[in-house]
Amino acid sequence: MKRILLNCLIALLLNSFLVNASSLDNRYSNLDTKYDFVVAQDGSGNFKTVQEALNAVPDFRKVTTTIFIKNGTYKEKLNLSASKQMVTIIGESVEKTILTYDDWAQKKNIFGEEKGTSGSASFYVYGPQFTAENITFQNSAGPVGQAVALFVAGDKARFINCRMLGFQDTLYTYGYASRQYYYKCYVEGTVDFIFGSSTVVFEECEIFGKSAGYYTAPSTPDSTKYGYVFINSKIHGDAPENSFYLGRPWRPYAKTVFIGCDLGKQIKPEGWHNWNKPDAERTTFYAEYKSKGAGANDKARVKWSYQLTEKEVKENYTLEKIFNGWKPN
Repeated sequence: MKRILLNCLIALLLNSFLVNASSLDNRYSNLDTKYDFVVAQDGSGNFKTVQEALNAVPDFRKVTTTIFIKNGTYKEKLNLSASKQMVTIIGESVEKTILTYDDWAQKKNIFGEEKGTSGSASFYVYGPQFTAENITFQNSAGPVGQAVALFVAGDKARFINCRMLGFQDTLYTYGYASRQYYYKCYVEGTVDFIFGSSTVVFEECEIFGKSAGYYTAPSTPDSTKYGYVFINSKIHGDAPENSFYLGRPWRPYAKTVFIGCDLGKQIKPEGWHNWNKPDAERTTFYAEYKSKGAGANDKARVKWSYQLTEKEVKENYTLEKIFNGWKPN
């Protein structure tokens, strides 16, 4: 009888040990889901903050790390370092999974210095091969000047069904030689709210202009053939009629092309602005192909912009050509 009781006790202790060990393992592996980590503010996941999850990704991991973020407004200044490669974050829903912060360019740091445009970002993406789905990226500082919601430097970045919310300088495509793909995304802002030096495609996106301003301000390097390419996207907003330019050149070799896009009444008939840099009219490449909608007006566009032919679009504006072999979709 004593031996039976002893065996039962050993079995119970062993079972308890195995259960506890399994719980510890599952904290990081989530074997019952397709995600490596889960972020939830209520403590039901592996982490309560997004930054904790990003920090937990092993440096230079050679397979994708997938992070699921449950609904909530996460007020964090986030940074995905360059050593955190192949990271995918997936929100529970694009409207309710919100990553936000409220820095702006003139805000002072701890030394009393202005943060500047680059220092104002809510989320920095330096890691290559980053993907985000169903996420809202926001800078909630309001109309206070430059205030970046999303700063993307890493190569081969993809954003699917995401929102970028802000005013001036909402989306900073920072990375030199960075290739970025935005599919079915929503980007809103006022002045230069899509800007930077990267090669970027916006496909079937909604670009929403608030107040008045400029949709784009690319700083494309002279050695780069493609800057911004908008494909089958809606370019509109609630700003007054004739209050927005399609773009202006932050740097002399700025490149922006709209292909098959629906342009709203907010767009000025001339379309483009030289930013008071007459020489940039010779070096920029601003073009459209089969624009439609109230803002489409190829006859009134500035003489230094272009209307592409069908042959030029077919030969030069495939994703594979734009991205030099990378196939994001």
